[in-house]
Amino acid sequence: MTWILLIALLVVIFALLLLKKQNTHTGSISFPYQRGKSLFSEAERSFLGVLDQAVGADYRVFGKVRLADVAAVKSGLTNSARQGAFNRIAYKHFDYVVCRAGDLSMVCAVELNDKSHTSRKAQDRDEFVANVCRVIALPLLIVPAKAAYSPEEVRTQFLAAIAVNPASNRIDS
Repeated sequence: MTWILLIALLVVIFALLLLKKQNTHTGSISFPYQRGKSLFSEAERSFLGVLDQAVGADYRVFGKVRLADVAAVKSGLTNSARQGAFNRIAYKHFDYVVCRAGDLSMVCAVELNDKSHTSRKAQDRDEFVANVCRVIALPLLIVPAKAAYSPEEVRTQFLAAIAVNPASNRIDS
């Protein structure tokens, strides 16, 4: 009888130790994350300041916005087709999305294109993003990356992209 109690006690101790180790270990497996270095590259951060200036107080700029937060998959597709369409937009993002300050409705997506956009894979991605914008009727402003930008020049490009008359700042509909 003593042997049975001793074995039962050892099993309980072993189970408790195993459970404690599993709880400690699970924490590192469940959350294997660390803070990223920066939300924007140096070039993106620099351009963000210019873009904020260029769009003015009537608009707000948001960075790193997923395509899936801007475009929705149409209804009426099979589950497989719907999931496939969603997967194509779920892991891509716009560099910036410009919204009206008053109601945060989206008026334009902005892509800052640096030398990384010269590869065939990047060009295919850019073409896909441009087609999504065309289909959802969201203007896409593509700005080549460079060392310095003129806020006035960027503003002119932005207003042209959203079809605003620069003299009146009114959207031409």
